[in-house]
Amino acid sequence: MNNRLGTTDIKIFVGVLVALAIVVAIFALIRLDTTGKRGSGLSKEFVYDVKELAEIDPNLILYEESGEAISTGLKAPAAIAVGPGGRVYVAGDEVIRVFDEGPNSNFSFFGEIKLADVPRCLTVADDGEFYIGMKDHVEVLNEHGKRLARWQSLGNDAVLTSIAIWKDDVFVADAGNRIVLRYDTNGTLIGRIGEKDEDRNIPGFVVPSPYFDLAVGRDGLLRVVNPGRRRIEAYTFEGDLEFWWGEFSAGIEGFCGCCNPVNFAILEDESFVTCEKGLIRVKIYNADGVFVGVVAGPEQLVEGGAARIDEWASVGKTAGFDVAVDAQGRIFVLDTIKNIVRIFAKIKAG
Repeated sequence: MNNRLGTTDIKIFVGVLVALAIVVAIFALIRLDTTGKRGSGLSKEFVYDVKELAEIDPNLILYEESGEAISTGLKAPAAIAVGPGGRVYVAGDEVIRVFDEGPNSNFSFFGEIKLADVPRCLTVADDGEFYIGMKDHVEVLNEHGKRLARWQSLGNDAVLTSIAIWKDDVFVADAGNRIVLRYDTNGTLIGRIGEKDEDRNIPGFVVPSPYFDLAVGRDGLLRVVNPGRRRIEAYTFEGDLEFWWGEFSAGIEGFCGCCNPVNFAILEDESFVTCEKGLIRVKIYNADGVFVGVVAGPEQLVEGGAARIDEWASVGKTAGFDVAVDAQGRIFVLDTIKNIVRIFAKIKAG
């Protein structure tokens, strides 16, 4: 009996395999959901339970709310900044609203500056001038609200999410194009920071959602969130990546979700205040990126606490809070759910 396959048999066998592969590929294409209409495939009873993750050891909470929250009066507040003299500026809708601190340490409405478009980010220079990021361009206003300049558009794909000024340099984070742009104060483009470059050991920014923050540290290095990598990176102004810190973890020390932290600020002692969406947490890290403690968690920031966070997670809803700090070490959290600014001060020992 001859068990060897002949040439004709081999051709038939190969043909059957090819045909089978084509059938499998066609079936896969038919089953492929490119619209998302079929959902995750999980049963309706399946809910991602974040209640346990949202619970925070009270011993880790280092701050408490101080004074009355500031009612922004805005429908969609987008950004917060603390300017010279300690005034608080909140941008949203088509205005910047200004709040001044009274003798009782509560903030009251001082005035507003009308804008030609919806602001997405802002910073206030030492001379009182405003640098405002619209969707695709930067505008510069004087302290009275008069427009001094409108910089060139960055195109339809641009989504400006953060802006910072350091002496004669202005840095702009563009989440749409996943790049940081360096300008001079006249709006002249000087350089691009963070583009993927294997020779310079720069991995490139991963920005899955429109949260992409930056600030200049007191050491003269530019800090930029790489949200999809869940870390904060330090760059020279020439674009060299010096170091980074942060890790992907659902634990309190790390950052979880698709893209965190969403925003951050730097305190006078060079510590970092970070805000996370999904699991809404505001935390403190030291200058080296080591976890120190918590400003506030879901129980302090969200009505309904962990239960509400769990409810939102089941429908994919998140909230990206912004944050600013003042010279006194107070932390101002822009609550984009209630459209208020919540003020936190460090808990005094004893």
